[in-house]
Amino acid sequence: MNTLNIYEVLQHLPHRYPFLLIDRVTHCEAGQRLVAFKNVTFNEHFFQGHFPGHPVFPGVLIVEAMAQASAILAFRSLEKTPDPGTLYLLVGIDGVRFKRKVEPGDRMVVDTGIERMSRGLWKFQASASVDDEVACSADIKITERQVAR
Repeated sequence: MNTLNIYEVLQHLPHRYPFLLIDRVTHCEAGQRLVAFKNVTFNEHFFQGHFPGHPVFPGVLIVEAMAQASAILAFRSLEKTPDPGTLYLLVGIDGVRFKRKVEPGDRMVVDTGIERMSRGLWKFQASASVDDEVACSADIKITERQVAR
């Protein structure tokens, strides 16, 4: 399957509202690349304080969306879904660059590709864009961890 609807996204991520930042996967090539999107709405809870009168989607959440998309790609590449004792955890972020604001009404497209995987550590080159204009880019590192149930 090349796309994932919200219910399939929920099968691949343990995140739930208000921290689920992927609405749909529009392209997934296991072992290579994934493209997903987040519809940014004015109703997001953080816009009350970030920033009143001038709402801006927080940069750390843009990076988190890129990490969530990368985790889905890792699971799809291994042809498995998470079990209650497995999480992909963010362990590194390098070369983060913010180029434009993401605001209510935007559709933020996240594009992530596997750069390498070695001994359970995954490195991805990821970007988030709006209207084909890059908002953020970063190297994302995640690893699979077993957690207590």
